Amino acid sequence: MAEPDTEPSDAPPAQTAIDEPGSRGSLVIKDRAIAKIATTAALQVPGVVSQGGGLTRFTGRELPRADVSTGTRSVAVNLYLGVHWPCDVAELTRRVHHEVGEQVENLTGMPLHQLGVLVAGTGPDTPGDSDIACPTPSPADTVTAPRPPAAAPAAVPAAILIALGLLGLAAVAARELLISRGTISGAPWLRNTFEWLGRLHWEQWLVPVALAGLVVGILFVLLALAPRTRTHVPLRADDGVATVWMRPVDVARMCSARAGTVPGVVSAHTTVDRRRATVHAITDAAVTGPDADNLREAVVGAVGDGLSLLGRPLKLRVKTRTDRKQARS
Repeated sequence: MAEPDTEPSDAPPAQTAIDEPGSRGSLVIKDRAIAKIATTAALQVPGVVSQGGGLTRFTGRELPRADVSTGTRSVAVNLYLGVHWPCDVAELTRRVHHEVGEQVENLTGMPLHQLGVLVAGTGPDTPGDSDIACPTPSPADTVTAPRPPAAAPAAVPAAILIALGLLGLAAVAARELLISRGTISGAPWLRNTFEWLGRLHWEQWLVPVALAGLVVGILFVLLALAPRTRTHVPLRADDGVATVWMRPVDVARMCSARAGTVPGVVSAHTTVDRRRATVHAITDAAVTGPDADNLREAVVGAVGDGLSLLGRPLKLRVKTRTDRKQARS
């Protein structure tokens, strides 16, 4: 009986069939997963904080959050962050770019084509956050108080008129130079004017002209020294340094919106000047007598809570009148 051949053979072994990844199915990474990777990576950067909770979880406004757009071979991410303040935002965003880009590429295998970082919220440093090495700006780059919004200087119209006058004088002087050199022909204006002035004698009309010139000169000096008009109203700040301003029209809209939330107010219109906010409220025809006084006090309370947010207090005046259409019907 022959023994089976157990000696090794020189023939190559049969090649095992290996399936390609594409033959087994496809890999799909949802945008939500990439957004979670991006926000988690951003939170690993010192200085980036998580803000949210409550209703923000349902509205999708919590921070950090990410909007992801996935292509066939790359990913684009818009990242919204909350950061500690004060903080060197430029240095922090560079760290976020590096950390998020590295994590997204390593975990998804897709290159990060574009990453936009938007600082959508800030929070003050707390004693529990003292161990966070948030990059802080250098003292030379620290801005203690931003410049408040203001209108254009009052001297702008006068400066424009003077500039136009100087340009006209330059054109006349150039004409005089060309005439003196014989390039063009014509009567010289400046020479004839100065000769006419030199032949003048004292006249009565010189007095009002001199006074008018004095008044105009003083007016130009006052316009140059006049401060610029404030165009916005600052909001109240805990440290006394205003960083957010509102336009008077925005203050008026806020007052009207708050007055409109009071039961019994049909509509409201507000006018705001530099010292006062006047609310004109149209009330329901059914509100009379003591109820009208109570309604007016309610409007004062609702609007006063909004005005208390301003850094510069405004006097509040509330005027009420009954809706005429309802009264006639």
